[in-house]
Amino acid sequence: MIRLITHNLRWKLLSLAIAFTLWAIVVQEPELVTSHAVPVYFMDLPKDLEIGSDVPDRVRVEVRGSEGKLTPSSLADLSIRLDLSAVRAAGERTFTISAPSLNLPRGVTFLRAIPSQLRLRFDRILTKDVPVEVQIKTPQPSGYTMIDQVMRPERLKVTGPENRVLKIQAAQTDPIDLSGVVSTSEFHVHAYVNDPQVRFEGPSMVTLTVRVAKIGSAK
Repeated sequence: MIRLITHNLRWKLLSLAIAFTLWAIVVQEPELVTSHAVPVYFMDLPKDLEIGSDVPDRVRVEVRGSEGKLTPSSLADLSIRLDLSAVRAAGERTFTISAPSLNLPRGVTFLRAIPSQLRLRFDRILTKDVPVEVQIKTPQPSGYTMIDQVMRPERLKVTGPENRVLKIQAAQTDPIDLSGVVSTSEFHVHAYVNDPQVRFEGPSMVTLTVRVAKIGSAK
């Protein structure tokens, strides 16, 4: 019996190794390449600076891994985190998106990002006062006239990246409908500016008081 087992042992072991290798190839889970649009987070920017350039909310990345590693649940928290702590002054800098920028699950390999780099402009923070302009959506009814309007406050503070704040000349109110106004009325409306990176320093609510009277009876 022993002789039967040991006869041509080397070839038997080789055959066994080949069979095991073929089995492993068959049962091994194939690797896939998938593409995902992931959010971008900017970390640890010094408090006296802000990003003044347009930045994408998401960047597309390609990753590789087994089908079991690339499930929606395993990639639910995938994101890009760029460390901005080394930025010390206003100006432009280029950041390369690489594997250390992503919180990749174990067993998933980063292949590339589209775009592979982000060029960012950094500005000092600027705050200034701007006037508030009233926007009338629909005027008062026919036969009536507006004899007075008072805005409180008349000016608001805006703040943000210097190069963007300098371009803001005024804030506008939400459109106001006067179509049913035939006397003194008060409106509480929000103001806004046409730049998502410029914000108000404080509440953006303003109060508009309008006096409307019939034509010929206004005093």
